[in-house]
Amino acid sequence: MKSLLIESARTAAVREVAVPEPEEGQVRLRVAYVGICGSDLHYFFDGANGAFVLREPLVPGHELSGTVDLDPSGALAPGTPVTVHPARFGTPREGIEDAPHLWPGGSYLGSASTWPHTQGAASEYLIVESGMVRPLPTELPVRRAVLAEPLAVALHALGKTGPVEGLEVLVTGSGPIGLMSVAAATAAGARVTATDVLAGPLERARALGAQATIDVSTEAVEAGAYAVVLECSGVPVSISTALKAVRAGGTVVQVGMLPDDARPVNLAPFISKEVRYFGAFRFRDEIDAAVELLAANPAIESAITHEFAVTDADEAFAVARDSERSGKVVFAL
Repeated sequence: MKSLLIESARTAAVREVAVPEPEEGQVRLRVAYVGICGSDLHYFFDGANGAFVLREPLVPGHELSGTVDLDPSGALAPGTPVTVHPARFGTPREGIEDAPHLWPGGSYLGSASTWPHTQGAASEYLIVESGMVRPLPTELPVRRAVLAEPLAVALHALGKTGPVEGLEVLVTGSGPIGLMSVAAATAAGARVTATDVLAGPLERARALGAQATIDVSTEAVEAGAYAVVLECSGVPVSISTALKAVRAGGTVVQVGMLPDDARPVNLAPFISKEVRYFGAFRFRDEIDAAVELLAANPAIESAITHEFAVTDADEAFAVARDSERSGKVVFAL
């Protein structure tokens, strides 16, 4: 089978490797689509994602959809359309028993955080544990289902806020996760405003339900105007904007990943407005709700702007890095 391997910074190649055989409790999938995430871009362009440095060739990809190829248990018939929860949870810890996504010792598809690395989905075939597989409802096409993982990230973040129906919600940053956050908050009944510094992302945010958009390169965000802010840009200056924009007693959820170093942030509004500020890391089981929402709302598929073959990986990564041109970029295998 063909697998895409990131071998070092800016070096990716398609290699022929053996088709894997599932063991007991596992399922072999025929992969159809793989989304390119920010972590995949870091592995390709930098050879590392934060502290996780490539030490061997890595198959990227944790956003995927496809069909069942072989289930030795017989529970899932060949051809069953599916998506996948990409986490293998680690060891329970006191105080976070109900948050397995935070347990130490876990792994995530397409990650150099483990040794050996946890290989990802950008291959013709993929082996996963049966409990990671999510069959799709008949009304959800396999192509749209590739968005289940990033949408689950957004739903997990939104779950930190409490009900948002009828509330003013600000989404800062309209990249792929910001777009999924717009879709999630809109579906929950919020009045959503989205920000970015580029016209392309703002246009895509409006298509996904944002009632207003703000180009923060030329326009200020109104102070104290929003009950909830989902900070999706991962840019430190946007944290200051989020804390300024949220109303007294409101909630900010940090969805975008930040550099692992000290950056200046204005915390005065955080104190004076008694803001609730949450971090949101991946998700627990919200991928099930994401599948339901994708089935119910075909318009979310508009977030996918480009498809590439894995043989065109260099171009795919370059387009995915260009947020003016692209929303979600996927490999079609």
